[in-house]
Amino acid sequence: MKKIRTPQGLEALQNSLLQRRDSNKSCVRVCIGTGCRARGSVVVAEAFRNEIKKQNLEIPIDTKQTGCHGFCESGPVIVIGPREIFYQRVKLRDVPEIVSKTLLNGEIIDRLLYVDPTTGQKVLYEHEVPFYEKQRRQILANNGRIDPTDILDYIAVGGYQALAKAITTMSCDEIIGTVEKSGLRGLGGAGFPTGRKWRVCHKVPGDVKFVIGNGDEGDPGAFSDRSLMEANPHSILEGMIIGAYAIGANQGYLYVRAEYPLALKHLQIAIDQAREYGFLGSKIFSSGFDFDIKIIQGGGAFVCGESSALVASIEGKVGEPRAKYIHTVERGLWNEPTNLNNVKTWASVPLIINNGADWYAKIGTEKSKGTAIFSLVGKVNNTGLVEVPMGTQLKEIIYDIGGGILEGKKFKAVQTGGPSGGCIPEELLDLSVDFERLTEAGSMMGSGGMIVMDEDTCMVDVARYFLDFLQYESCGKCVPCREGIKRMLEIVTNIAAGRGKKEDMDLLQELAETIKDFSLCGLGKTAPNTVLSTLRYFREEYETHVRDKKCPAGICKDLIEYFILEDKCTGCGACLKLCPQQAIDAYGLTHTIDPAKCIKCGICRDACSFEAIMVK
Repeated sequence: MKKIRTPQGLEALQNSLLQRRDSNKSCVRVCIGTGCRARGSVVVAEAFRNEIKKQNLEIPIDTKQTGCHGFCESGPVIVIGPREIFYQRVKLRDVPEIVSKTLLNGEIIDRLLYVDPTTGQKVLYEHEVPFYEKQRRQILANNGRIDPTDILDYIAVGGYQALAKAITTMSCDEIIGTVEKSGLRGLGGAGFPTGRKWRVCHKVPGDVKFVIGNGDEGDPGAFSDRSLMEANPHSILEGMIIGAYAIGANQGYLYVRAEYPLALKHLQIAIDQAREYGFLGSKIFSSGFDFDIKIIQGGGAFVCGESSALVASIEGKVGEPRAKYIHTVERGLWNEPTNLNNVKTWASVPLIINNGADWYAKIGTEKSKGTAIFSLVGKVNNTGLVEVPMGTQLKEIIYDIGGGILEGKKFKAVQTGGPSGGCIPEELLDLSVDFERLTEAGSMMGSGGMIVMDEDTCMVDVARYFLDFLQYESCGKCVPCREGIKRMLEIVTNIAAGRGKKEDMDLLQELAETIKDFSLCGLGKTAPNTVLSTLRYFREEYETHVRDKKCPAGICKDLIEYFILEDKCTGCGACLKLCPQQAIDAYGLTHTIDPAKCIKCGICRDACSFEAIMVK
């Protein structure tokens, strides 16, 4: 392949690709992102290729493996173009029927269509699925449309045009000014103005500078970075190359946790292809600009999401943060000026260069521009990857896009920002999702996790769970974080076990505020957020655990007891067969639970079809 050295050469290649591709040709796009892959989508994609060959079709049909479409709840997902027919939960056995009926004869297979739970209507086209209707997919726009392992697919949809424009028609100052004017902020959680960071790094003197893409997504329940890296790796590379040119860097690093094997594979393929086509390497677009990118695999430490700890890890040191008065843009990797941004931030840059700063600045709120991406999970009907304009209300995300709470239960809280975020209660469902409003509510944007909780969730247990996670992930370098989180966990554990005292809540509040004020890095400073927010909005629940020695949600094992309602028990034996402790006795037509043997695992309750097993 001849390297592309001019914008004209890139445009000619794109035009050639578009001319060779028949827009009216049938195409089956199969999601092979991690979520759909876990449900067998790779086998489904292979089955389509084999079945099309087997039936010896006269009409040409393409089969394309794409990244995550976002609607993970409905996987494996396929979209049949050009009509954009949306089929969900496709199984291996469905493939021959789809080929013979839909691809050959245009017939619709009703059982594979999405059914709107509100109206009961079947939805034919992908864009009409309620999950997508209120989204504004910009960063994720091509996730379900291109093959992430084929650079030509990316070029065909306009890929690397922004890079060509930036390098051949814009000065470094103009590029930085455009990013500044757009209002783009860091999408990894902190929300620092991206253009301002680039400006400082550009001005710092030095012949050696670095750029880093942070793909070390560590929040439980978050997978937006992973999905982007798997589905559209070239968008990240293009943004990094533009940023490197603007600040004067010649080497970049992508830091990705080793638990993301598919993302690592697709990123490496993308880097190799970008080198082959001349977008990485020497004299990019016949300029004097040389730049390359290397992947660094992280060991999965949550603290390495923090910039200085991430830098230390790349250097081969223990992933520990350093004092914040030393700025990474001035003294970062190997003490050289270093610009670090989240992968979603880098992927936003080509959009801004192509469409202009004003276009981007019109999206979102006054201070939070553009879109936000969330991994919507938990007790919600439609789980998946969501991209909405900044300022969208929580209730729109949870109810209009997420389809409401599972099994018609009552909404209780939503946690944004992962372990470093906070729990937002029902009375704040009208809250606009942006950097400022979330912070005011005691939470944060974080890396894009959004965990929905229903009435059966114990907020004390939620606080205990995340404190346990953070205690384990703390690097231990500073005393407030190392000892403070451990002490908070002890207190919350005692409350959940019925050993709590009235003064514990005040002590928790004091400890949390101390840790927040005096910890060394962002992990410690935000670690108390879950405790502070649950104390703020759900204090009565803590008091019930302490005062009455009861768990209102029936979750904390030391404060509950399982029993069987005689008038509802049919004696079916389902619970009896599954109980691991043989704690259930059968007397006539009804069963009873021996509290001395019961370990409160909940298996019996899950097995009961008659709602006869209760908690008190």
